[in-house]
Amino acid sequence: MTTITDRIERELGIPGLASLLAERLDPSDLQSLLLDVYRRLVTRRPTPSLLGEYESNRFVHPSTIQPAEYLEWDRLSLSLLPSEFEAVELSPVCPLGASSAMAGLGQDWVLSTIRNTEVVSDSTNVLSLEAARRRRELKRADSRSAAPVHLAASHRLLRTRLYSDPRLSSHFRVFSLCSGGRDRGSFQFEAEALALHVKFYLSAIRAHVGESIPLRLSITPLDSAKILGDAIERLLDRVRSAFTGVTAIIDNDRTAGRGYYRTFCFWIVAASEAGEDIQLVDGGCVDWTQRLLSDGKERLVVSGIGTDRVCTLRRAGSA
Repeated sequence: MTTITDRIERELGIPGLASLLAERLDPSDLQSLLLDVYRRLVTRRPTPSLLGEYESNRFVHPSTIQPAEYLEWDRLSLSLLPSEFEAVELSPVCPLGASSAMAGLGQDWVLSTIRNTEVVSDSTNVLSLEAARRRRELKRADSRSAAPVHLAASHRLLRTRLYSDPRLSSHFRVFSLCSGGRDRGSFQFEAEALALHVKFYLSAIRAHVGESIPLRLSITPLDSAKILGDAIERLLDRVRSAFTGVTAIIDNDRTAGRGYYRTFCFWIVAASEAGEDIQLVDGGCVDWTQRLLSDGKERLVVSGIGTDRVCTLRRAGSA
């Protein structure tokens, strides 16, 4: 990106143009400037060029999943959602920098808009903002409020990263969960939230794709406290008893997500008929509400399941 910026600045004869726009202009003035630029740009584009753009732009192609498949999964998931959770319908956009500031991803991974917003690339980031807003209201009424906030959303995400795997799309649907609360000691909140998330996903997957597809739940402790390890072991025992065909293990070798998650992280993986592992669920504990609310006692557990993947898995199983 820097190389492209340098070239443009040289060709226009305006060194430091990007810095001037980003650092010298108020965001609202930059928005007005860019709106005018795009207004002028659009007037130069002939209508027939839209078809070529539609054919070539990977961000605008429709999903390969049928609407009825999405609807069936969403109806099932919402019907199985634990009573503690409230489902919300998110906006297509969120504050500019939401993904970068909380998840540490580069801004070039998201589609930024000229109205100082970005297209939602991770619904857990946005659910976390809503959870933080609700937790702040609770704390205003009681500064030590431990009342939890549990939220869920089914949302289409868009990411600008160019995937090498042709099966991966730039936009896809995810059903996400977010649980925010206050530290109650001995990892009580985190363990209870983890159990709620895991039970929901396993129940929904089993109800949607059936009992025949093997599943593997792996939990990775990121804190060495024995009390946390014991709580995870108890949860794994309950999973083994409640769900047939589910392997439930502690995975101390996982390296992915160790700088992203705190305390613990988990995966739920399915095995296809070809023996290929298909990652369905990713989740864990993060520090986002601690930073948003400037309170080290806040706790947050987030997770999401790839709707496209679970729908494809069901389609393959019924073929």
